[in-house]
Amino acid sequence: MADTPAAPAFPMERDARCPFDPPPALRGVQESGPVTRVRIWNGGEPWLVTRHEDIRAVLSHPAISSDTDNPDFPHQSAAIQARRQRAKSFFNSDGPVEHDEPRRVLARDFTARRMQALSDRIQGITDTLIDDMLAGPKPVDLVEAFALPVPSLMICELLGVPFSEQAGFHRLTTAFVDRSSTPEDTVAATDQLLELLGGLLEKKVTEPADDLLSRLAQEQLKPGIRSRDELAKMALLLLTAGHETSANMIALGTAALLTHPEQLEKVRTADDPALIADTVEELLRYLTVVHSGLRRVAGADMEIGGQLIRKGEGIVCAIDAANRDAAAFETDGTLPADDLDITRPARHHLAFSFGVHQCLGQQLARVELQVVFGTLFRRIPTLALAQPLSDIDFKNDMSIYGAHSLLVTW
Repeated sequence: MADTPAAPAFPMERDARCPFDPPPALRGVQESGPVTRVRIWNGGEPWLVTRHEDIRAVLSHPAISSDTDNPDFPHQSAAIQARRQRAKSFFNSDGPVEHDEPRRVLARDFTARRMQALSDRIQGITDTLIDDMLAGPKPVDLVEAFALPVPSLMICELLGVPFSEQAGFHRLTTAFVDRSSTPEDTVAATDQLLELLGGLLEKKVTEPADDLLSRLAQEQLKPGIRSRDELAKMALLLLTAGHETSANMIALGTAALLTHPEQLEKVRTADDPALIADTVEELLRYLTVVHSGLRRVAGADMEIGGQLIRKGEGIVCAIDAANRDAAAFETDGTLPADDLDITRPARHHLAFSFGVHQCLGQQLARVELQVVFGTLFRRIPTLALAQPLSDIDFKNDMSIYGAHSLLVTW
């Protein structure tokens, strides 16, 4: 009897010649065996799901679990597992008490209407940073000068965290996404961040301001509804998610547009906010910075894509592959899913996940990206890469994809 082929390792390697595309081996899996076993860092063999329709079925299944305390949960690394044990959030929990109620506490601060109301402030931050770039030397590292400060300033302001702490926050949260981080690295960084955020919450019990941490301190901590530690963990989730993904999308989206001149010209000359909104959705689909997969565990037997998945088996949803699925994004048969086209209807992408665990801050991310891409190329119409695409240091070593630096000129 023939031996069963060994499960391929996951994550898979990108082709350096195509830095905006998912790994070729991942696309091969999607075409030949869209629900298949893969081998992860600890020797576990969860199911890899790659098609758009199948991933939506997984993420909306009533028996699917996001509980990272489950011993069968397929963590991305030992370091991420250790961090979640130290600072588990509602995002990695299930049920009305552990997930639904804490999410409701924060949801009112992240509605589409409230986020849209912040657009003028985001515009002001964006314009100031562009003014500073134009007044300084060139080339400039767009990541340091622009892509990282825009969302960092905004989430710090929204939470009520002094922006003077931003550099320290970024240094510490980098340990969360660096694939070389040890469990000790991430736990130490987590403890430092929780202590800082907890201290801010306590201060805002007696010295409240107009910010989210003050509201949590007044409505949750002061009356004893939730503890300092629980609220600090909620704030930590918002802080890390609120700048890491958006910063990488800004840098990566800029690089993608600068290497697609026809699309760039449409963005540069756009006077229709709807086209800029469509641009953001297409970039979110095309780039999918969450490239390590959304992780889940089956809470009951389920059939996905014709494959039986047993209770307790881990699942990795490869949303980067799903966002290039021809069945979902080649609606008229003429526009390949691997092409970047800002006029494509792409809002059904999975970049913000799907189902009850969709990204809480997705509306803030959308507004930030709309302001950035609607402003950057209009204010600097001659913006160009100052290095070959092959020389850009892309974040293959991180669980969130992007660029470590991006030299631009004009």
